[in-house]
Amino acid sequence: MPYEFLIGLRYLRAKRKSTFISIITFISTAGVALGVMALIVVLAVMTGFEEDLKDKILGTNADVVVLKSGGMIEGYGALMERLKKVPGVTGVTPFIYSQVMLSTGSNVSGVVLRGIDPLTDARVTNLKKSLVEGGLADLEPGAGSPAEKPGIILGKELAKNLHLNRGDLVNVVSPLGNMTPFGMIPKMKQFRIAGIFNTGMFEYDSTLAYVGLKQAQSFLSMGDAVTGIQLKVEDVYKSDEIATQINQGFGYDYFARDWMRMNKNILFALKTEKMVMFIILTLIVLVAAFGIASTLFMVVMEKTKDIAILKSMGATGMSIMKIFVLEGLIIGVAGTIIGVLSGLLVALNLETIVGFIQKVTGFELFSRDVYYLDHFPSQVVPGDVILISLTAVLISFLATLYPSWQGSRLPPAEALRYE
Repeated sequence: MPYEFLIGLRYLRAKRKSTFISIITFISTAGVALGVMALIVVLAVMTGFEEDLKDKILGTNADVVVLKSGGMIEGYGALMERLKKVPGVTGVTPFIYSQVMLSTGSNVSGVVLRGIDPLTDARVTNLKKSLVEGGLADLEPGAGSPAEKPGIILGKELAKNLHLNRGDLVNVVSPLGNMTPFGMIPKMKQFRIAGIFNTGMFEYDSTLAYVGLKQAQSFLSMGDAVTGIQLKVEDVYKSDEIATQINQGFGYDYFARDWMRMNKNILFALKTEKMVMFIILTLIVLVAAFGIASTLFMVVMEKTKDIAILKSMGATGMSIMKIFVLEGLIIGVAGTIIGVLSGLLVALNLETIVGFIQKVTGFELFSRDVYYLDHFPSQVVPGDVILISLTAVLISFLATLYPSWQGSRLPPAEALRYE
């Protein structure tokens, strides 16, 4: 073991003439630990929220959507067979997209109406898993009561706003109606509430309604056409590559858009926020690094005689510098280890800790009604922990360089003159 490490460790453990140095050493270690712990916990929470949001987006929307330039897709069966052969595609289903109004007497709400194929939709989206009442098979006429009415599935918040329950009737009004001598008359059709879904995302639960594909085609007078084709892919993070492949191989008549492009703004905002939080919380470690530098400056002043004796015995300036660099690194590494362990402990048990604090204080820190989450998301990414640890150790190392360099430049004769 190098003697520089042994001397640095001995200086760190030795009793100080000044208690103030020991206090600063403790504060520096605690500062590094606190900064590392805060970084791990905050990034774990932000990653958890990000993954939860991605799951909800991908649960309601397809990984890739294929549309036709300037119109509807007719004869979509042949297109679906071509798309099934694209490498990486695991499921395809047609869909119809339109904006309509729902009316129940005095209650009216504008919604996005989606026509889906109950037989193939489950292979692409997670709508079936989001259903809290009813099933996709109930969309077909005669599947429920009254038997003559086709079914419609509403989001939980939308059904709540319109005071609707499963089995109730609702009027669907399309602004694209029939032309008569008296002008355009909106088309209206009555549907029964066949089911209610809950994705946990307010935007979807309050604005989406699903009907069967055939019913949507009939109501919107689309014949056998559809708005587009939804695709499920093997790796959601390679969906942009599959979309590019489709755009290049299917000509200018069709174009594909992946889920990351369709939700680019919100994903960019989350990534930017995570980066900014990393930078801000790193400042805690930076402040602790100033404490490490202050400790080393005072240790250098305290050990002036020792430095002179070591140099008189043949120690080089680089060896003296190594002693204090290693001493500072021990503080930084110790703080980092404590911070990582405490950060992982908190991040992996965050929901339990939040629940305990809410129970003790009576203050609701995390409202499920506001955030539409059934749990407190926290996901530890090993890469983030490694990056945080390396950053903390690097900052600690940089903080040791200048005071260590100053100590290595101390002339032996000057140090021993008044001894």
